[in-house]
Amino acid sequence: MSSYWLSEAHPPLVARALEGDPDVAVVGGGVTGCSCALTLARGGLRVRLHEARELAGGASGRNGGFALRGGAMAYDQAREWLGPDRARTYWRLTEQAISRMAELAGDALRPVGSFRLAGDEEERDELRREYQMLREDGFAVEWRDDLEPPLQGRYPGAIYHPSDAVLQPARLVRRLAAMAAAAGAEIREHARVESLDEVDADVVLVATDGYPSSLLGELEGLIIPVRGQMIATEPLPELLFPIPHYGNHGFDYWHQDTEGRMLAGGFRHVDFGAEFTAEEATTTPIQDALEAFVESLFGRRPRVTHRWAGIFGFVPDLLPVVGPVPGSARLWVAGGYSGHGNVLGFACGELVARAILGDRDPLLDLFDPGRLLTSDGVSR
Repeated sequence: MSSYWLSEAHPPLVARALEGDPDVAVVGGGVTGCSCALTLARGGLRVRLHEARELAGGASGRNGGFALRGGAMAYDQAREWLGPDRARTYWRLTEQAISRMAELAGDALRPVGSFRLAGDEEERDELRREYQMLREDGFAVEWRDDLEPPLQGRYPGAIYHPSDAVLQPARLVRRLAAMAAAAGAEIREHARVESLDEVDADVVLVATDGYPSSLLGELEGLIIPVRGQMIATEPLPELLFPIPHYGNHGFDYWHQDTEGRMLAGGFRHVDFGAEFTAEEATTTPIQDALEAFVESLFGRRPRVTHRWAGIFGFVPDLLPVVGPVPGSARLWVAGGYSGHGNVLGFACGELVARAILGDRDPLLDLFDPGRLLTSDGVSR
């Protein structure tokens, strides 16, 4: 079976070919690549985007459909690791990105908020600390003790994030690509780039997140590929989860679409070691766990209509990797979102494009690719 998001019918992209060489070549037609191409084209540069498969064919069309504020670490940890000012700026960046996504996405995005659920009392205490730090720093957030069935008794507490959203990620990417093409970018689908020698451009951006590209030199492999698996069910008459839910430290996530279809993913803890892979395939242990989880929520096991897997890029310090690649005069990278690529991918596509255009955001100091080549992995 294929991704539910990618199965949606859509009109063909209307795009034109550039005459001559581009100023910037973008490798990867997901949310980062298309966000970057749109910003660059609107900024007056000649852009050619190369996607090895179809647009959104990688992680951008194979994820859970969440648009979440923040980075991959908890906010209280971000304040400790990055400092309060940089953590606050980072979180505000992602809130602003969700707002811009909403402006561009149309019906691909629904601003419904999200629930982050505590799986046990220890995680409840962790979430409570994060909630307090978010409140102190002026972020809109609500604490929930009393959850409705079937979550009541299963999860001892939750944070409600009102600024979050749910989206059809492949539809969003296709719309970004169409807008980039309308602004003058050339979009090439089914055009794999095997070597930098194939690309005649002043700047090359590799935006493949966790999918190995063989283009990144010393950085290749330092953004670690991790597999995420999903299922989608037939539409269900009970609409219990109209907004994104995620629990167990974010390992488990689910929601229902407007038709009642349940989309559930995660459960890597069932077979943790096997999910550190770039193989885009579903596996029986995790698929069985996903079905059993849905059954536990609804009291029966609905028919599964779609099963799929996607690869995201994990970085041990949980920060994206965005900027020039050390040792190269023209190569840039944007990826390593550690499972938060819908919003971070969009935001980092804009950040890297603005930097190429000469407007470099100080937040890129945090995301410096060179830190992965130091002994401790910390930016200096």
